[in-house]
Amino acid sequence: MSGNSEHRKYKNSFLNWIEFRLPIISYFEKEYGDYPMPKNCNYFWSFGALATITLVVMIVSGIFLAMNYTPHTDMAFDSVERIMRDVNFGWLLRYIHSNGAAFFFIVVYIHILRGMYYGSYKYPRELNWILGVFIYLLMMATAFMGYVLPWGQMSYWGATVITNLFSAIPFIGEGLKTWLLGDYTVGNATLNRFFALHYVFPFVILGIVGLHVAAVHVHGSNNPAGIDIKSKNDTVRFFPYMVMKDALAFCVFGVIISAVIFFGPNLMAEVDNYIPADPLVTPAHIVPNWYLAPFYAILRAIPDKLGGVLLMFGSIAILFVLPWLDRSKVRSCNFRPIYKWFVMLFFVNFFILGYVGMLPAEGLYLLIARIGLVYYFGFFLIITPFIHKIETPKSLPLGISDVYLGGGKEIPTPNVQKEII
Repeated sequence: MSGNSEHRKYKNSFLNWIEFRLPIISYFEKEYGDYPMPKNCNYFWSFGALATITLVVMIVSGIFLAMNYTPHTDMAFDSVERIMRDVNFGWLLRYIHSNGAAFFFIVVYIHILRGMYYGSYKYPRELNWILGVFIYLLMMATAFMGYVLPWGQMSYWGATVITNLFSAIPFIGEGLKTWLLGDYTVGNATLNRFFALHYVFPFVILGIVGLHVAAVHVHGSNNPAGIDIKSKNDTVRFFPYMVMKDALAFCVFGVIISAVIFFGPNLMAEVDNYIPADPLVTPAHIVPNWYLAPFYAILRAIPDKLGGVLLMFGSIAILFVLPWLDRSKVRSCNFRPIYKWFVMLFFVNFFILGYVGMLPAEGLYLLIARIGLVYYFGFFLIITPFIHKIETPKSLPLGISDVYLGGGKEIPTPNVQKEII
């Protein structure tokens, strides 16, 4: 490739020098400046940007914490206390990191639920959805290993309970558990492995986030109407319109998380984790982080250990095939009068599973968890694949501009979008 005509010209000669050798400036202008966004995108579309910013903050704060943390069972708990008491602004770094993890999951959960409601997983965005589920899996693994690092009571016993699940796998379970722990029980080798992986995984997540964003830009962002862009009138430039919207969302988000960090830093923390780990004293009730609790509730809803493990992993794996389970021609639930209520009920059910997952698995709580388990899988395996047979979707607008301006003609649903096969 040769010839200056292929490169964008700038007034600054230094920028021209860089652009000729590495056209990264024009790339960012194209992808994050001139990039066309559907003009009807609401603030739910800002949660992807919020998740990315939160991830970067988590990485930066984690690097500084790692400089003062000691991954050894005899010193890990004390090193965390030293960070809180003796390291300059160590308390702030730790509270940013611990509460940032909780808010990271809140943002990502809203991002996922938005994708489910507006059908962002459908053709031609299936791969983008799959990359998002991979990010979610890595987030859960990273969060679990980070939960172990303070080496408090809940850290130790949480690691013991979760890693014991792998022993339920026939034939390879015990070997897999030993390989994961680095020993026959949770100990120093486990802590070292978890620390190393907890440090590395966020950078892997950041790389997949890059692929996730690139995949979005191939076919463009979805929108609340779930219809394709028909003309330039359906779009606005990413900068300044979406950038300003994301900036406002970030300001509100920053105020909320700052209030938690400075006025309620232990609001989402486990009290037992302020007690040093003791293998001889079992806590009365072992619970994971709240953001992993829905799947923990599914695990405990089944009395059989292997069955619980299979259903727990299956509840995550089923997200990968959601684009092929939903066979409706319409993306957005705004135009699906029956299915949207089942989706909303799924959101409520997921929240309830998370609530009972933090409580003892007995009595009424166990019954609620089992009902929630039935609806969770029923939603994916029965409702989603077959609801389109009895549902009559609303007619879709001709274009995004019609939605945005509140006018325009409507056309029958079957002629608008290609059916997902």
